[in-house]
Order: sequence, then structure tokens, then C-alpha cells
Amino acid sequence: MEPFEAKPLNITTYLSRNEIEEHLANVDYILMAAPSMMAPPELPLHFSIFLNTSNPIPDEIKPQILDKFCSQLGISKTRYVLSDLVRVAFAITPQETPMPRHLLDEAEANTIPWVTMHIIDFLGDAEGFKEAKDGLNGWSYSYN
Repeated sequence: MEPFEAKPLNITTYLSRNEIEEHLANVDYILMAAPSMMAPPELPLHFSIFLNTSNPIPDEIKPQILDKFCSQLGISKTRYVLSDLVRVAFAITPQETPMPRHLLDEAEANTIPWVTMHIIDFLGDAEGFKEAKDGLNGWSYSYN
């Protein structure tokens, strides 16, 4: 049996600003899981939770939101938590749903349509998420 080799997703284009707003109309949040890029003994998974809000969340509420998601998803440990408003673009790939992309690069953000969303980004560990532990990235949408 040949070893598994994960290939990068081919991004064909990005949703326009209007398409993003239509796409997010009934979305509550988006969960993304990927293998951690940090070497062991760091936690093995990288999680990004994109909350469909551009409103600031009070600092005293942020840990409670993270705890709720961790409890629901069976995430047992967390580290390096970022919880803030960020620029998010939506890439069209061969997958069924657009892939959310946190835009860090200012120059890139000037060339790709994006919206502001609240992201909770962290390293973690969980019994589930086998595909991410095996080297794949994935995301799922939760609708309201």
C-alpha cells in the first residue's frame, strides 16, 4: 500500500462580497480542523471557529464561548488561543462548500473580497477529528 500524500486544495476563485453575504445568510458558525504545524509535543490539531458576527465580543465572554465549543466537540486541551475580529475570505475549491480563509497579509486582503468575522483560533486535542490527525484539513458549516 502506498503512503498517503495530502495534496493542497486547488483554489479556483473567491466569493465576491455580495456572494459572501448571501452565503452566510443562515450560517451560525464554521468549524475548521487541520493538523497542527507545530512539532510534538505541541497539541496535534489546529482549530478555527468562525462565528458569523462582526460585532465585538466582550473579553469576559470569550472564554465561556471557547469552553462551550470545546465541551460540544470533545476538545480536551487548548493552547495559543486567539479570539478576535478578523478578515475572512471564502475560497472556491473542489469541496462542496466554500473554504473560509483568515487573511493575514494586508496586500492579499487588498486583492481578495472579504468580510469581518469573529474567529476563535487555537491548538487543541480531541478524540475525534481523525482526518485532521491524519493530515487533512476540513471544515463544516452549522446553520441556524
